[in-house]
Amino acid sequence: MNQRTVPDVVVRRLTQYYYALRSCQERGLEIVSSQLLGEMLNVTAAQIRKDLSFFGGFGKQGIGYNVETLLEHVQRILGLKQEWPVALVGLGNLGRALLHYQGFAQEGFKIVAAFDADPRKVGTSAGGLTIHDDKEISQTVPAMGIRIAILALPPDKAQEVAESLVKAGVRALLNYAPVTLKVPEGVWVRQMDPLVALQSMTYYLVGNEAL
Repeated sequence: MNQRTVPDVVVRRLTQYYYALRSCQERGLEIVSSQLLGEMLNVTAAQIRKDLSFFGGFGKQGIGYNVETLLEHVQRILGLKQEWPVALVGLGNLGRALLHYQGFAQEGFKIVAAFDADPRKVGTSAGGLTIHDDKEISQTVPAMGIRIAILALPPDKAQEVAESLVKAGVRALLNYAPVTLKVPEGVWVRQMDPLVALQSMTYYLVGNEAL
């Protein structure tokens, strides 16, 4: 299956299926139907079957999916059966919080290199890592085989750093800066700015008062 034939929205839902299947496994379920998965995720059973059909035939009509087997397939499809080295750029308050977040490593994403432009931080230690000057990205990233990076930067710095990371071989960027990054084809960006998310939700709270 060519990755480009799979809609991005399907890939995003696949991660939801992954966590739903893990929940089923923790509950001791051996078989799960698309109906039950749909109820867990507020997705129709037909949508789940359609999404999974992009990757092959799973389960049997009238019986459902073997939880352990389908979970293994989803992990393989998403590349979650291996450890991914990750670079973190930006060691401000947010960056340091991300560096100390244990959830990344528990799910196979290990931050192995940290970068910052502030000379007062370069050379110091944080989270067991020595902070590199961001000018060292071009040497350090390819040497460590890093293909994923997290950006915890001011918006005016994000694009320049993103370009440096891409030139160094990074192909996936998790961007916390409130700016849309311009990247070449074959590079994937996920926007994760919590402030922007909050601002998009307050629209629904003010009602007609702002009109």
